[in-house]
Amino acid sequence: MCGRFAVTTDPALLAEKIKAIDEATSTSTSEPNYNVAPTTTIATVVTRHSEPDDEATRRVRLMRWGLIPPWVKASKDGTPDNKGPLLINARADKVATSPAFRGSAKSKRCLVPMDGYYEWRVNSEPGSAKKAGKTPFFMYRGDGEPLFAAGLWSVWKADKEADPLLSCTIITTDAVGELAEIHDRMPLMLGEGDWDAWLNPDAALNEELLSRPPDVRDIEVREVSKLVNSIRNNGPELLEPAKPEPEQITLL
Repeated sequence: MCGRFAVTTDPALLAEKIKAIDEATSTSTSEPNYNVAPTTTIATVVTRHSEPDDEATRRVRLMRWGLIPPWVKASKDGTPDNKGPLLINARADKVATSPAFRGSAKSKRCLVPMDGYYEWRVNSEPGSAKKAGKTPFFMYRGDGEPLFAAGLWSVWKADKEADPLLSCTIITTDAVGELAEIHDRMPLMLGEGDWDAWLNPDAALNEELLSRPPDVRDIEVREVSKLVNSIRNNGPELLEPAKPEPEQITLL
């Protein structure tokens, strides 16, 4: 799964870097977020038409992390009345058939840019089935470039006259290589050569992109501080290598 990640690139700079229209900066002041949690508004990348017959263009657009299907009813206060789990992740092998995701999979596919994501490894005491807590790790590109996770997005409206609420989910797949030693799932990362095929709103879902093993050759793993466990903590220190814990001294 992917339940927490870090983003420090300004959307305007991201748009310039990937040759996209910046639709995010005018509606939000962007600050680095080292501990992005579900329901946070995040920058995503989509390809859309301005007019039905024009050429689709790449855009950086803000969305709520946690997809809200368009059929979710509105509560009395005009917010989504969604009593189910937060749809922050979607399994790659289920997106084409799941009622929550299959509509978005047809033409509302996105990318979620990030510096890297966090995952927690479950620890076990040697010789015992008892678990000994979890250790957080940060997965990132060694060359400092952003990662781009495949995602889906949706448009939700409380009624026909209401402003649209855009929301998204991150697609996950089986972890491979060293990453599988941390957790059995990981975000489905796509390289630049696959972006157009994935984002094209006029093309059918390319299921080959969903089924092939992800390329993780550029991804590195670093143990980080347990400060990341709390979403109240949000600073560059979360990305720093974990410091060795002090040895326990037993007094006889």
